[in-house]
Amino acid sequence: MTELIHDVRTTLSRALSEAARSLTGETASVRELLALIGEQGMLMFCIFLTIPFLVPVSIPGVSTVFGLLVILIGYGVALNRMPWLPDRLLDRRFPGAKLVPALEQGARLLARLERFLHPRWSVFVRSPFANRWNGWMIALAGVLLMAPFGLVPFSNTLPALAALFLAAGMLEQDGLFVFLGYGWIVATIVYFVVLIAAAIAAGVGLTRVLAPGLLFF
Repeated sequence: MTELIHDVRTTLSRALSEAARSLTGETASVRELLALIGEQGMLMFCIFLTIPFLVPVSIPGVSTVFGLLVILIGYGVALNRMPWLPDRLLDRRFPGAKLVPALEQGARLLARLERFLHPRWSVFVRSPFANRWNGWMIALAGVLLMAPFGLVPFSNTLPALAALFLAAGMLEQDGLFVFLGYGWIVATIVYFVVLIAAAIAAGVGLTRVLAPGLLFF
């Protein structure tokens, strides 16, 4: 597997397409995926990590690992330094046959988004405070991505969209996309609160139904 070195002017979708074409083995490790991104940096890798949750391709076991990587990237962005990634995480392997179609579909998704990405709303992207804040928001998106709701529809998609919009907005200096990333985080939190409240209500209702029988025995 060769390392890709991308020109800074390379579009996000093209970088993702090149990475997909370079995955030729049966499996790929996180270390190899990171090498494919080359000079595009951690924010591009963050976008890379969100793709499996946005397209209809199932890759077992990625939400915990990729969510943790997103947290570490956000932490690194917030502190303006390269995050430390443990070897055990970097050496984790995933099936290439499932990664490639996910990345190809993700490249097409990014190609559509890129038509709307351009520098604006600089207050959200052009100051050290904004970059630190956005880094912590990316980390929060990673935490939400790791939440134990994997089988619930949209539970991974919403935080993945948050991380994608935040990272893409920062890369392209598009404050509107960053602001929309905040919105996806709020939507995720609201969605999870509703899920938890519904589960509690269902549990209380079930207890009331079963209580007379339990007392009888």
